[in-house]
Amino acid sequence: MILKTSFYTRSDVVRISRELLGKVLCTRFDGQLAEAVITETEAYAGVDDRASHAYGNRRTKRTEVMYRQGGHAYIYLCYGMYSLFNVVTNRENIPHAVLIRGAMPLTGIKTMLQRTKKPKATDDLLAGPGKLAKAMGIHFSQSGMLLTGPAIWIEDRGIAVPAASVTATPRIGVDYAGEDAKRLYRFIMVNG
Repeated sequence: MILKTSFYTRSDVVRISRELLGKVLCTRFDGQLAEAVITETEAYAGVDDRASHAYGNRRTKRTEVMYRQGGHAYIYLCYGMYSLFNVVTNRENIPHAVLIRGAMPLTGIKTMLQRTKKPKATDDLLAGPGKLAKAMGIHFSQSGMLLTGPAIWIEDRGIAVPAASVTATPRIGVDYAGEDAKRLYRFIMVNG
């Protein structure tokens, strides 16, 4: 079942980030379906989180989508070469987002390999937000899309993710955020 807008518009971005583990990210571009189980996420808590692009109520052309109602895609270009896919959460004008950092491929592996120019699937095919977006066909030009399809959506297929199989750690690459860099906002699904 495709996640409803009400899943994304809740106020606790950290909880949403944790609950996205085990959900299935789906894309359909050029008639090619790709599906992957989300295994790693990071929460970004908006204007009060120094690691967030919206810290201090920063509003730019790029970040404006973060201020929309939850359930939109926030996709930005990192280092001028990697598209990174985020899920906007919370109500309008509260710029919370969850970065989807990693996943396990389910469907469309041949398409993923073509997109990434890899000869065969390895454990790290969707490990890292840049690799994940590229393999899934997600591009920063798609920022602002609703996450209800037909191009990008997330489904709940009832995959159980017990607490014992989740590790929480500080986020990656946000040392500039001072004390906020130490927040345990990164969630990883491990074999339990």
